[in-house]
Amino acid sequence: MKEILIEGRRLKLRKANTTDLGYIMALQYAPENLQYIVPFDEDYHRAIIASDGSEKLDVIIEEIETGASVGYFMLRELDSLCAEFTHVIIGRKGLGYGSEALKLLLTWTFAVKKFHRVWIDCKEYNTIALNLYERLGFVREGVLREIIETDGVYENLIVFGMLDRDFNN
Repeated sequence: MKEILIEGRRLKLRKANTTDLGYIMALQYAPENLQYIVPFDEDYHRAIIASDGSEKLDVIIEEIETGASVGYFMLRELDSLCAEFTHVIIGRKGLGYGSEALKLLLTWTFAVKKFHRVWIDCKEYNTIALNLYERLGFVREGVLREIIETDGVYENLIVFGMLDRDFNN
């Protein structure tokens, strides 16, 4: 049985299972996504899926009407009060699914799970994601200068955060 975390108007978020591994890997390594993330291997995701979800969670975004997978999130630090959203990847772009799915995830994180803070980082040239995070109320908290290396080039990450009181206003 698929464990649903939260449902919205068009989308639902559910815990990933082993049948989702191929989809997750394909999303990570698609050229239009790979430039913006640091992918994890299948064994890493397999371990997350096999775990109890108390520390890390792979989350599948599905259309309610069709049941089709349209993206995925990875959540980390779920054993603290300050969860990290990572690997925000939408497979069906241009339909507003990123915004809707993140709103659902924020609702689940703050209203259901009662986290105090969530944070996310983003490569500084990912303007679509940067604009989305700010539009949803995330606050720019800083820059991690040259924190990751991609193809021999050091890249900066922009760090965003949101507190429970920011979400509730």
